[in-house]
Amino acid sequence: MHSIALIGFPMDLGAGRRGVDMGPSALRIAGIAERLRELGYAVLDRGDIAIHTQEVQDIYDPRLKYLPEIARACRLLSEVVWHLLTEGHTPLALGGDHSMSIGSVAGVARWCRHHGKRLGILWIDAHGDLNTPESTPSGNIHGMPLAVILGYGTPELTTLAGFHPMAECADVVLLGVRSLDPGERELIRTTGLRVYTMQDIDRRGIYPIALEALQYLRQRVDHLHVSFDVDVLDPSVAAGVGTPVPGGLSYREAHLLMETIAESGGAHSLDVVEVNPILDTRNTSAVVAAELIASLMGKRIL
Repeated sequence: MHSIALIGFPMDLGAGRRGVDMGPSALRIAGIAERLRELGYAVLDRGDIAIHTQEVQDIYDPRLKYLPEIARACRLLSEVVWHLLTEGHTPLALGGDHSMSIGSVAGVARWCRHHGKRLGILWIDAHGDLNTPESTPSGNIHGMPLAVILGYGTPELTTLAGFHPMAECADVVLLGVRSLDPGERELIRTTGLRVYTMQDIDRRGIYPIALEALQYLRQRVDHLHVSFDVDVLDPSVAAGVGTPVPGGLSYREAHLLMETIAESGGAHSLDVVEVNPILDTRNTSAVVAAELIASLMGKRIL
């Protein structure tokens, strides 16, 4: 029986609004483990990474807020993810703000390099997450993780895997984006990162774009990591996120995307991030996220 291991990352240090540290609990309460067990998976819950709150530390640097604790927590997460993959589990990291993915991808990248596998990443997000300390308008590290993974940013984060970049730009696809800062646009132009915006999805449809993105990655990589930021969904579907942007994926578009990932071979490691129950109603956003992860892991209508 294939096994999925949950690991919580209750952190809001990288975000601009409080409450996303409650995301792992919200996802557990939404029944994410039970939904996966219904699909035939063995599900292990490895608990949460211990993370200090904002109240007991200084901002550190206005362009890299709470960097020391974020780096420490991400290093711990990377070790857990490494061990879970080594034990044969599919790691599913529950955030927490999106800076979490620096740690999860660092662990995946190190495991892939050790086993001679090429890492590919499907980054599903309303935002680019491509800011650097020089370009950031806020200093919030949850706006930087994809840049860090691609080798841009402070060495305290870019080298967490023991090498950098953690993934090659040509092996990453950003999908669902509709809000970019000027520095992020420039980095996309400079690197040639493959990006599918909501405008592309509106014009062409989610299914052909999902197929194209996945076919591109499958031809290049051996290990697919999916990082799913719930704010890719339209706020009418999932309001409980810290940085909502109108014009996102509909409920059915999101399910079709996840179903297409499953049909193409699924993911070998996953993140789900930015669920903020303080901003939600009756845990709706966490329930939707749990349903979508179930679709990604193989749940079908028939």
